[in-house]
Amino acid sequence: MAIINKEHKDRLFSFLFGSESNREWTLSLYNGVNGTSYENPEDIRFTTIENAVYMGMKNDVSFVLFYVMNIYEQQSTYNPNMPVRQLMYAGKLYDKYIQMNNLNIYGKRIARLPLPKLVTFYNGTEGEGDKILRLSDAFESDGEALEPDIEVKVRMININYGHNTALMKACRPLAEYAWLVDQIRGNRETGLEISEAVDKAIDDMPMDYVIRMFLIGNRAEVKGMCITEYNEAETMKMFREEGREEGRKAGKEEGEDKLGKLVALLILKGRTGDVEKAATDKTARANLYEEFGIL
Repeated sequence: MAIINKEHKDRLFSFLFGSESNREWTLSLYNGVNGTSYENPEDIRFTTIENAVYMGMKNDVSFVLFYVMNIYEQQSTYNPNMPVRQLMYAGKLYDKYIQMNNLNIYGKRIARLPLPKLVTFYNGTEGEGDKILRLSDAFESDGEALEPDIEVKVRMININYGHNTALMKACRPLAEYAWLVDQIRGNRETGLEISEAVDKAIDDMPMDYVIRMFLIGNRAEVKGMCITEYNEAETMKMFREEGREEGRKAGKEEGEDKLGKLVALLILKGRTGDVEKAATDKTARANLYEEFGIL
């Protein structure tokens, strides 16, 4: 596996749709997702959480447009835990919004907040389709008919090339991004290294694509992001394979839970190098289990 390039923590998706210089693409994406027809990109106020960490624990794109707070995530690996992750992002974003607008949440009047819209754009290869992910699906239950007091819904949209044609037609930059990802995957299947696969996809991009010149002008950054995301996806694949292997030895759920706890602790402590060791080296993983007291 290639060394993780920690200089490029953004995903290409957030680079395209979360940049101040590409507000019109962000607005096009919003209109496509919500069936609206707003025309002024300057109405967008980006609120993306900065300085996030590697391995998916980051906020990709968030912005406020009039009365709506949009939290957008892009995932190349299916993750059913997006509701709790986006709940955490939303909490941080609302806290920031309250402070910036000097709202009093302890007074007698309702503090007016923007309406949250949570979306995950999925372009993985596990074959997942559009669906609604719910936080309540993660809640434990002892069989009693208790209703949770918190619910979070995340709309997951498949943006692989050839899917959701109406959305792709409404948002041309998204359709071109989907084409690019598909080309990179195809190039990888021919035996090209990920860096070469990205270069070839950019070079082969049709001349009339609106994102083409942006990608060419930022080729180094784009390649770094694609390499990082590719390595992340490969690492997550290893996690699943190792979890299944340990599950066969110690019970499927127990094995996956152990590995999941270890990864979460390593990410929390910023030990991304050890995350890779946990995925690839059984001896190192056993030592890390012992270090964190995971039995």
